Amino acid sequence: MMRIMLDTSAYAAFMRGHPGIHSALQEADEIRVNPIVLGELSAGFKKGGWRAKNEAELQAFLSSPRVDVVDVDIETAERYAVILNSLWVSGTPIPTNDIWIAASAMQHGLRVLTTDAHYLKVSQVIVDYHEAI
Repeated sequence: MMRIMLDTSAYAAFMRGHPGIHSALQEADEIRVNPIVLGELSAGFKKGGWRAKNEAELQAFLSSPRVDVVDVDIETAERYAVILNSLWVSGTPIPTNDIWIAASAMQHGLRVLTTDAHYLKVSQVIVDYHEAI
């Protein structure tokens, strides 16, 4: 069974027709996002020219029975701390929001689907990385 945490870059790539991301989503049995991803997407929609269209497409995507939004909670925060400390020790920081996304993936045993290579620095999660096109 393939279970994935979809990060913001992967959702955007999917919407642009990225073949690798499209295949990974087709093969996934379960697709999860967290509120961090939804916040990043919403911020992008608000500054873009096609807000209503983008919001409608996201709602259609979220309505799939294979897609679910996971909560960010105390358990997620504990995993965030583990990942952040590990990145500090190794001297390899990544964007804060992506640490929260990785923490959700770690918490729920999900593979991170992304086009952001910096997730490869997070040893606590399995990353399904696809180069951006």
